[in-house]
Amino acid sequence: MKRISTFIMVLACTFASAQTIDDVVRYSTENIQGTARFQAMGGAFGALGGDLSSLNVNPAGSAVFNYSEVGITGSNYHSNNDVLYGGTLRNTKDNALELNQIGGVFVFKSTDSPWKKLSLAFNYDMVQNFDNEFFAAGSSTSGIDNYFLNFAQGQPLGPLRVQQGEYIEDAYLDIGANLGYAAQQAFLGFQAGLIEPDVDDDANTGYFSNAEYSSLNQSYLRTTSGYNSKFTLNVATQYEENLYLGATVNFHNVLYDRVTYFDETGYNQASPVQSTSFDNFLHTEGYGFSFSLGAIAKLNESVRVGGSYQSPTWYRLTDDTSQRINSTLAVEDINFINFGIVNLYDEYKIRTPEKYTGSLAIVFGQDGLISFDYGYQDMSKAELGPTSDPNFAAENDFISTELGAVNSFKLGGEYRIERVSLRAGYRFEESPYENTDFVGDLNGFSAGIGYDFGGSRLDLAYSRSEQDVNTYLFDSGIDNAALVNRINTNISLGYTMKF
Repeated sequence: MKRISTFIMVLACTFASAQTIDDVVRYSTENIQGTARFQAMGGAFGALGGDLSSLNVNPAGSAVFNYSEVGITGSNYHSNNDVLYGGTLRNTKDNALELNQIGGVFVFKSTDSPWKKLSLAFNYDMVQNFDNEFFAAGSSTSGIDNYFLNFAQGQPLGPLRVQQGEYIEDAYLDIGANLGYAAQQAFLGFQAGLIEPDVDDDANTGYFSNAEYSSLNQSYLRTTSGYNSKFTLNVATQYEENLYLGATVNFHNVLYDRVTYFDETGYNQASPVQSTSFDNFLHTEGYGFSFSLGAIAKLNESVRVGGSYQSPTWYRLTDDTSQRINSTLAVEDINFINFGIVNLYDEYKIRTPEKYTGSLAIVFGQDGLISFDYGYQDMSKAELGPTSDPNFAAENDFISTELGAVNSFKLGGEYRIERVSLRAGYRFEESPYENTDFVGDLNGFSAGIGYDFGGSRLDLAYSRSEQDVNTYLFDSGIDNAALVNRINTNISLGYTMKF
């Protein structure tokens, strides 16, 4: 008989293992999104302004607008992942269509004051699209039993048993809420028959594996979805003819879902365990706040320089997780632990590091321009919180050791032929890790075209980025990693209208 508790039994866990260095890197990274013009020129707008998405680089950019305008952009996101795992190469592709930018700027001019212009702007940008998928399959000499053994060693056997009159799903949630994540994972491994106690005694704290193998066949599918978006409110002003100043406040919104499916076969013929499946679901949502300050100066008719400061982003996030497991030795009721059984975790914080950007642009009258941005962000300053939590303190020490300074370079150009604008861009971003074997440097290029109708403009952009990432299948106990070559391609169409 189906039990109601499989749907409504939800408890809060006091210790979450899900918050790691990976979360810090995920929410500190802003991919090139924005208007089609912005994307086509590689995002190199720090000394240019005059584009709604340039407010993400330098908030003084809205004062460069001569007219009020509104704009909207939609993009098709295409991901192509080549995954090398266990000597086998697999390819996975994914597509998503999103409305990624909408905004407007209102310009107020003055003729009798040195403050020539005041601009008020708002803009929504999807700064990171999490829609992605990759599949890894190959052979390995390290099995999933090691994951559960890692958590089980030192855990008393007594709490890992289902008590008389207790449902298995209730025991799973109760252990997570009262004993923590490690004990909960040990419970899963024990109930699935993957691990056994050294001694059949409630006080036992040592365990061994039921799995016997020399080489295993493993498959792993990871699907992610969601976004990190930013809503910006901006004010900027022009002083005399050559100086622009601006400030923004940014409101961030995060939604992230990750589902992983793991299957393992190929055990020895005499092994008590012959097959294992282990699936996990993570849901994260929350919000954040940041601000930025910036200035642009026209040194002469051709040369402009810009500088901006982007504050840390202070995120408040919550996670919930679900799991399911099965094997040839699992207890009969194991399927009652499924994605309908949810672990809720306390709210936690992530503070991403501040970022500095310096910019230079050369404008060739009405014929075109070249623009360059340099960005600096010290990722070792990122923090998980509350910092009073000893688990977060240990992870923060790890972050300060493993992450380092990120230097980024963006170069963009535009050439105008009457009403047609031809654009191109390039960007390079260093790995946030000191050891680039984990995450490699990012390289990207872009191109685009725009047509000015006079009171409105239509823009089309193509952008491509590539990066190598070593993705570990599990956070601890098993060091199996898939080498993923990520190629992300965006095609964006934008429309702006002056008024």
